[in-house]
Amino acid sequence: MWQIGVWERDEGLAERVSRLAQGRPALVRACRHPALLAGLKLDLLVVTPGASGWAGAGALSCRTALLPGGLSALTRALPADTLISYGASGRNTLTLSSLDELRASVAVQREFVSLDGKAVDRQELILPWDGLTPDLLLAETGAALLLGQLPKEA
Repeated sequence: MWQIGVWERDEGLAERVSRLAQGRPALVRACRHPALLAGLKLDLLVVTPGASGWAGAGALSCRTALLPGGLSALTRALPADTLISYGASGRNTLTLSSLDELRASVAVQREFVSLDGKAVDRQELILPWDGLTPDLLLAETGAALLLGQLPKEA
């Protein structure tokens, strides 16, 4: 069973990740501080832009971490085998290439491996946009891809 942690500040991403994980062997745990996930061997840690308490990140153990780009201090502190970043910079693995009232275009800039060991290739995904902030949309899309799902395209 996959152990999934969602480190957030009440943005509602844990609930969305739980829905994505339905029908899969996964247990999703939400927390506001990384200390609440210490001692667990996480297969996936999803960090939202609003997450705080970074000093506790070193106590975590995770196979794959999905986190906002540009957080070099967190990247150095977080013990993870694989780090996947999302955000506006072209250096991130997942970026938003366009957004309108109904759709978002998410670019997978670099290949990575899902939790079930399958390759997620470079691609452009056209997704329905329901008003979620761009960074949370990228985090949710990354979680879906890591769980072996292709997000529902528009």
